[in-house]
Amino acid sequence: MHFDLTDLRLYLHILDAGNITAGAARSHLSLAAASARIRAMEASLGVEFLQRGRRGVSPTAAGKALARHARLLLQQAERMQQDLAEYANGTKGQVRLLCNTTAMTEYLPEMLADFLREHPNLDIDVQELPSSRITHALRQGTAELGIVSDAVDTGGLQTCPFRDDPLVLILPACHTLADGRALSFADTLHDDYVGLNANSALAIYLEEQALHVGRRMQIRVRADGFDGVIRMVARGAGLAVVPLAAIERRGHEPGITFVALSETWAQRRLLLCAKDFQHLPAYARALLDALRPNQCALMDSSMSTPDN
Repeated sequence: MHFDLTDLRLYLHILDAGNITAGAARSHLSLAAASARIRAMEASLGVEFLQRGRRGVSPTAAGKALARHARLLLQQAERMQQDLAEYANGTKGQVRLLCNTTAMTEYLPEMLADFLREHPNLDIDVQELPSSRITHALRQGTAELGIVSDAVDTGGLQTCPFRDDPLVLILPACHTLADGRALSFADTLHDDYVGLNANSALAIYLEEQALHVGRRMQIRVRADGFDGVIRMVARGAGLAVVPLAAIERRGHEPGITFVALSETWAQRRLLLCAKDFQHLPAYARALLDALRPNQCALMDSSMSTPDN
């Protein structure tokens, strides 16, 4: 068996992404090089690690065993690197942070930039995912820290409040629903919507909420960020659901109004979470300390029932 750390990281990236092309991109390898590495790994033991299909790849039984060992080995390698960092000039550590759409766009850019400026030997691998996938990844040990909505089950994880993050409905000021009355998300689903990119965590979350009430969102157009969504709504392209923080950051936008949604899932809070805050590597604890407001108390969700 001749595997190196690059092979193991590539393999886990492929599993996380669900296909070899995206896994190769995350590993900064060409598709041909990534495929050759996976074939060589399989050939060295005479067993297949991946089941290949038209919709991507999934692990075989042997592949699942490899993933468990790969995660442990890479975590040990990271810890070794950090333990030796103080003895080796230029050694860098990396924190993997998973977060939802709002955290990625509204709260983290300045916070992460300040942290990186103050910690020149640390890098951050930040990835946007739906909150449910983030909690799963943390339980599996594939990331150190996550920021999720409190609407998801955080059982088995430790959590800490990050930000209040209510979602609001924005609509053209001349729209028939813009009469000041309270609205529910379900009330609006007969209208056209402006949506975020289909792969964004918030877009997936909203479409799930629509399905819960037996409807589908009618998306006329999609934008890559909240600014684009808000501008399209202002020109009458449809309705949208965005974080209140995105509205407040832009200030007054002519042509639109916004109202709170009545559903409890829209009155959400964001939580910092990890499998075990106290056992994070030192570099991950440094990021945790930079992100948590006023050094807030840490909570163990395994000891309480989530508000779900």
